[in-house]
Amino acid sequence: MKRASNQQRVRVIGAGMAGLSAAVELAREGLATTLVDGAAQAGGRCRSYHDPQLGRTIDNGNHLVLSGNKAVHRYLDTIGASDRLSGPPHADFAFAEITTGARWSVRINDGPVPWWICRDGRRVPGTTVRDYLRLAGLSGGKPGQVVADRVDPSGPVWDKLIDPVLLAALNTASATGSAMLTSRVIRETLGRGGRAMRPQIAEPTLAAAFVDPALAWLAGKGTTLALGTRLRAIHAEGDRVVGLDFGRGVESVEADETIILAVPPWVAGDLLPGLTVPNDFRAIVNAHFAIAPPAGVQTMVGVLGGTAEWIFAFPDRISITVSAADHLVDRDRTELARAFWSDIRAVHGGPAEMPAWQIVKEKRATFAATPEQDARRPDAQTRWRNLFLAGDWTQTGLPATIEGAIRSGEVAARLARTSGLG
Repeated sequence: MKRASNQQRVRVIGAGMAGLSAAVELAREGLATTLVDGAAQAGGRCRSYHDPQLGRTIDNGNHLVLSGNKAVHRYLDTIGASDRLSGPPHADFAFAEITTGARWSVRINDGPVPWWICRDGRRVPGTTVRDYLRLAGLSGGKPGQVVADRVDPSGPVWDKLIDPVLLAALNTASATGSAMLTSRVIRETLGRGGRAMRPQIAEPTLAAAFVDPALAWLAGKGTTLALGTRLRAIHAEGDRVVGLDFGRGVESVEADETIILAVPPWVAGDLLPGLTVPNDFRAIVNAHFAIAPPAGVQTMVGVLGGTAEWIFAFPDRISITVSAADHLVDRDRTELARAFWSDIRAVHGGPAEMPAWQIVKEKRATFAATPEQDARRPDAQTRWRNLFLAGDWTQTGLPATIEGAIRSGEVAARLARTSGLG
């Protein structure tokens, strides 16, 4: 295949994970690239910032990736940040039940043959092999099917393992989530064994792992970055985009220029009338407490029977994440902090007096991972030959995850590059 001409230029609108991924792919191919974002900093939902209330740098949310997320690791390898993820050496998931005080760990063996379900001490306590075999339907799915059409969403394995993990992956009530999206997640992670299921978190922050190294790498490749520059309108004629309005008048899009639009779905829908995009969203609520965790605690613990869902232990703070958190977004912040701190004390101990805290609410964190919303996701290619879409809300085949966002950027970059081939 003939490579794109070095005269080809690409403008990437949006510097979240999808836009950064696209820019990295384009710069790797030697294309002149400009990265533009309306915010004051890059990273989108994967941003980090200094919180004066805590006196610490915190992440906007606690984003978990898995060792089987191939696009994530390609991206980090390219920008020289492959050492910025930390996690256990094996696929071990710790859980704590608030109401009973029970504690256990699910320990998935490394290889693809799941012999771990045959071993006490590796599976959910009180379960048998048959309980896991009943969930085999999760490996498949048809358009329009929800998870509850494929498996019975009940029982100890569901309640104490599958439901918490799927809720985090889908950011949607697991039983009503898309069976197709769920099966794709299962096949790429659990279906490949523990080597693909190791949980990993950014260290020390999301920005330090995914954003800052990318910006430094892109700058070294000559990529131009313009922050605080919000796209107001797109002008098209026939099958081409011919102008972009950033509030300073319409800028012409030259014949050798391609546009990648990597903005949230509601922004894309406003900029491109007639574009079908997801329009139903789910919240995520995160909390951060300015206290070092006790020595020896697990980095990540799933919580059952509490307000929290996952507790993350960082060297200088303890953080909480709750997915599909629409039931919490309007709850009083102090009340939420107290409920979360109660869960932390039940799991890790700690003083009765609550340390300094911060609550971060994302009301439209991701699209609802339902069959109806999945059907509204557009392809990367548009009816304009010089405009392509990127974002975890485009048709990646995955729920709205970092992996999906990075893949979407790769796809859009490939389309942009090949659109300039002679």
